[in-house]
Amino acid sequence: MKIKLDWRKSAQENASAAYQSAKDAAAKEAGARDAIEKTKIEIVLAMADKTKTEAERKAPEMRRKREWYEKFRWFFTSGGKLAVAGRDAKQNDLLVAKSMNESDLFFHADIQGAPATILVGGKEASQQEKIETAQFAASHSSAWKVGAASVDVYAVEKGQLSKHAQGGYVGAGGFAISGEREWFRSTPLGLAIGLKEGIVVCLPAVHPDSPGLPFVLSPGAIEKGQAAKKISAALKASADELLLALPSGKFSLKQRK
Repeated sequence: MKIKLDWRKSAQENASAAYQSAKDAAAKEAGARDAIEKTKIEIVLAMADKTKTEAERKAPEMRRKREWYEKFRWFFTSGGKLAVAGRDAKQNDLLVAKSMNESDLFFHADIQGAPATILVGGKEASQQEKIETAQFAASHSSAWKVGAASVDVYAVEKGQLSKHAQGGYVGAGGFAISGEREWFRSTPLGLAIGLKEGIVVCLPAVHPDSPGLPFVLSPGAIEKGQAAKKISAALKASADELLLALPSGKFSLKQRK
């Protein structure tokens, strides 16, 4: 550091000024070092945030683990019992052969083209739960596709089902029924659909929780794809998930406010 002398000042005054100048320079140098270190830290933190953001953006979306019953049509009754219905003939056979127990009940709409619907623990179910399951079975039958307002539904136990009839073997998805049936006459078709914890939920309209879902569905004139798009836009939900939950046919939609 060069020292400049002021010849107008005494030696003592020059020494004091030089000392003060040296102090100021040292303080500036320390401040500069602090600023540099602070900038370095800020750069490191910014780079770390950028790396984290890029990693999060590139990371694949974690898929929710699906329950076994979600490959079928399903809902939980007001009493907490699981009801599952086949999507096709293969699933109908699979449900009865692999998933149905002696304590369950089998529901089926009395029409050609209806899903095998199993109420798990159905023998202990309340009448309300049976009515809910009957409406679910009715709504996912071909009765919806033809625009019917209602259809008869029956329930039987597992021991009453057989793949063999007097005429021979019953085809895929069908069953021979023996013994008395419990009937649910003129069961109205109707569903409610919405999201619960991010999952598409489709309930029979008679379910006590259905008023909490935003859309009420019944047979109508709106194509299935259009109905799914409208519901998807309102719920911010996957149209594909909604298509899987909806029955085959056309729709009348009522959105609750």
